[in-house]
Amino acid sequence: GSGLRFHYVEAGERNKHLMLLLHGFPEFWYSWRYQLREFKSEYRVVAMDLRGYGDSDAPSSRIDYNLDYLLTDVKDVIEALGHSSCILVGHDWGGILAWNFAISNSEMVERLIILNAPHPNVFQDYLSPSQLLKSSYVFFFQLPKLPELFMCMDDFKALKSAYMSKQMGIQNKSSRLTEEELEAYVYNFSKPGALVAPLNYYRNIFSHLPAKCHDVMVPTLVIWGDKDGALEVGMTAYMEQYVHNVFRLKVVTGASHWVQQDQPDVVNKLIWTFLKESNK
Repeated sequence: GSGLRFHYVEAGERNKHLMLLLHGFPEFWYSWRYQLREFKSEYRVVAMDLRGYGDSDAPSSRIDYNLDYLLTDVKDVIEALGHSSCILVGHDWGGILAWNFAISNSEMVERLIILNAPHPNVFQDYLSPSQLLKSSYVFFFQLPKLPELFMCMDDFKALKSAYMSKQMGIQNKSSRLTEEELEAYVYNFSKPGALVAPLNYYRNIFSHLPAKCHDVMVPTLVIWGDKDGALEVGMTAYMEQYVHNVFRLKVVTGASHWVQQDQPDVVNKLIWTFLKESNK
């Protein structure tokens, strides 16, 4: 492997099937707190901090965040945990990794569960002017140094508003982040250099040419909060054509981009249904 050390939090018995949870930006393992609790009864649930996030190692060079390395990390972690396959769950950037991993390493994925993350080809299939506008931050993040500065200005105002604002934030009043929870996110990204690596994911986004093959051969569930301020629900219409197996799309009405934190009960129920159904 890469020789990097990865931090993860796990729940459930080690001899059970592995469920691996991949978080997005700007997040860390903690975004899966509701799922760690929920699925530990039947699975070994592992929420990792991706390369460059939280307490995982953060190599310093931009090239270290190339997609190929990120996918190798997923493979290494599954194997280091002593498993040959898993139920792979990914949200946002973690979802982009999960899609790509299921395409390139399908034998290691028993089921694929995606939350608010586009299939690698969908940006080409679906690019409305309004989606392009919503994705403008992706272009802004290409710039050197400025995005890091922007994210931590005014005591991390941009980070806080991602979770708290009317437009982007968690919509469900009973799931809003507490002061302590919000502080955990801010603390996590306020360590020296903690924003550089996550932004380097975006800085490599255009260097990765889409692979020739985009086919997903494993049972797939896509869960989408339709009040996502960054990704339009229209994208989901283009996904099924790439999945050559069971495909389920569940739109969670009124939920934000942070769907598994916004509507944890709904999301957990959808995941249970999918796992039980495709287990027959």
